[in-house]
Amino acid sequence: MQDETIMSFQYQPAKIDRGYTGKVLHLDLSNRKAKIKEVPPEVKEVLTGGRGYGLWYLWKAVNSVTKWNDPENELVFCTGPLCGVTQYSGCGKSHVVSLSPQTGSANDNNAGGYFAPFLKFSGWDVLEVQGKAEQDVIIFIDGNKGEVTVQNYPYGDTNSYQLVEKLTERFALDEQDKANISIVSSGKGAENSLLGILNFSWYDRKRGAVRYKQAARGGPGTVLRDKKVVAIIIKYAGITGSINNPAKPELLKKAGQRITQEILSLDDIQNGMRQTGTVNLLDHMNNHHCLPVHNFQYGTHPDALNIYNKVWKEQITQNQAGDSCWIGCTMRCSHAVDNFALKTGPLKGQKVIVDGPEYETAAGIGGNCGCFVPETVLEANFYCDHYGVDTIGVSTTIAFLMECYERGILTQGMTQGLDLRFGNGEALLELLHQMARGEGFGKVAGLGVRGCKRYLVEHFNADPDFLNDIGMECKGMEFSEYVTKESLAQQGGYGIANKGPQHDESWLIFMDQVNKQIPTFEDKAEALHYFPLFRTWFSLVGLCKLPWNDIEPADNKKKYSGITAAKIPEHVENYCWLFEGMTGQKISSEDMISQSESVHNFQRMFNVRMGFGTREHDAIPYRSVGPVTEEEYQSRAELYDQLLQDDVGYEIAGKSIQDKIKALREYREKQYQLLCDAVYKRRGWDQNGVPTLDTIKKLRIDFPEVVTAWQNYHDNE
Repeated sequence: MQDETIMSFQYQPAKIDRGYTGKVLHLDLSNRKAKIKEVPPEVKEVLTGGRGYGLWYLWKAVNSVTKWNDPENELVFCTGPLCGVTQYSGCGKSHVVSLSPQTGSANDNNAGGYFAPFLKFSGWDVLEVQGKAEQDVIIFIDGNKGEVTVQNYPYGDTNSYQLVEKLTERFALDEQDKANISIVSSGKGAENSLLGILNFSWYDRKRGAVRYKQAARGGPGTVLRDKKVVAIIIKYAGITGSINNPAKPELLKKAGQRITQEILSLDDIQNGMRQTGTVNLLDHMNNHHCLPVHNFQYGTHPDALNIYNKVWKEQITQNQAGDSCWIGCTMRCSHAVDNFALKTGPLKGQKVIVDGPEYETAAGIGGNCGCFVPETVLEANFYCDHYGVDTIGVSTTIAFLMECYERGILTQGMTQGLDLRFGNGEALLELLHQMARGEGFGKVAGLGVRGCKRYLVEHFNADPDFLNDIGMECKGMEFSEYVTKESLAQQGGYGIANKGPQHDESWLIFMDQVNKQIPTFEDKAEALHYFPLFRTWFSLVGLCKLPWNDIEPADNKKKYSGITAAKIPEHVENYCWLFEGMTGQKISSEDMISQSESVHNFQRMFNVRMGFGTREHDAIPYRSVGPVTEEEYQSRAELYDQLLQDDVGYEIAGKSIQDKIKALREYREKQYQLLCDAVYKRRGWDQNGVPTLDTIKKLRIDFPEVVTAWQNYHDNE
């Protein structure tokens, strides 16, 4: 079969004005039509950009009964006004919104790479992909020529690492031109599971190779492959420092100079992001009982030393300057391991580049699954990216299945021969390959934790209550890799998060558990108001959060204390300069929070519209709250005994471990509900977790459709 152009579209690229083009490209694959939309002024004013735009256009595309695999569902790719800035670190973020195969509601993700900047430079604030192609296709956007084509892709190979290399070669004029191409892709794992990711590429000139960043949570890659899209390629040449046409470029320069100086002088002292990236966290998590071990049963393990940061310093092969996934980023945390020889799978024997590992992958494969072997972590890391599946979802799901296996809920006969003991890296990798092929027990694992729980109950008569206690998912999404038993604030950060338990919305575990900075319910509620909203702001404007608090001014903790210091006030000032410098609109830190609050509550109402977004859906598995089993209790018996006596007023003398587990559970589950009460009140929500009409009006999201969704919810209560 020959390549065939099944859809073609010419356009005049819109000029960027103060960070915006004001244009939306809508592609309908079912009807083979393209359409240009204008962003309404009120949407720009209230929802700002990025994720806000994505949620708006997804809301308009679907209704309350739309399913993730209906043609009406969209993948919405979004830029933001600061996306593509080259004077400040971390300005290359893409944001993606879609209905999730795992949660059934609005899902958002962010990723580095060059895709979103190239999309904006090509004339678009937003790309909507709707409908389904009849056969596998690729979408190509040439931003210089103003041309969009959709072509069939009859070649079969859809796994990212081989696919994207071929497509980069195909669409580049020469070696130099490869840097002008960015590609979104997924793989066979996304086709055969609910855990599909999107890989966003950029060309690494130093290595002469394609590199990747991921939009990973909730299954956006599964949506891409359900639409029969193999890849979306964008090409743009001619980047300049003024391409976004900023209103006050001197403010961009001022903020950029300050953050660059801090990173260059302080990163080695503080976190070493330029050396190893986020995996530097692993040591700290293990030291503070926050590293997930054996399906979140424990928070530390002596073998974690085998995957400590010093190990990755030896494995990672980039030079001291590091690698950046967008131009001008001094943080340069896009680390990689070169020439890694694969020992399993379809590419066995080949030497590849492994992008990572990030903390989540090392903690998930290494700690949660008990595979404290760097080579196993790297092999799983590579194949998850290659197949297009989420390392967090995969590791948390496999850790759950491993515990079920060790407790006799699963047997080797049930797993079709796989010996799923903790630490069995060979079985883990084989299960991953089966998942990608859609074969064997991999078909079960590909359902994610919620689907696995349902399968074990229906097919193997497992105890649903116990599975719900140990199955680490909320809203259908797997927990990311932090043990939260001793951090009530982080429990709330996971449970109340709009899309599911992902740390990019709220990461308070150190502030709460380690530094003891937010002791009261009111303190926790205030932190769970401010910090999720502050993090939301990055997704509106096109920024990476890492330069915010993974580096801080040397005198930050001398000038400020407590929660104020955690906000990094000088970096907040940077962001105010950046926004004013780009848009001409002077904003305060309070304005930043207000912008985010509108979008955050709009997303909450999106959940309500889809039948979610209420207190019952903020419930979390008990293992994230406290010890489920005797082994867990005994692992920290002194801590729990003391807590029962001092905080609960429970007399432990003569009590069995099961008695103590029950008493602790009653106390902690009540604490979680009290936290929800406090957070809902602070956020302007009712006692069921739904924004009040006054809140909706105050935040100016009282669009007719939102008010109707609010009324429909109350009519059906």
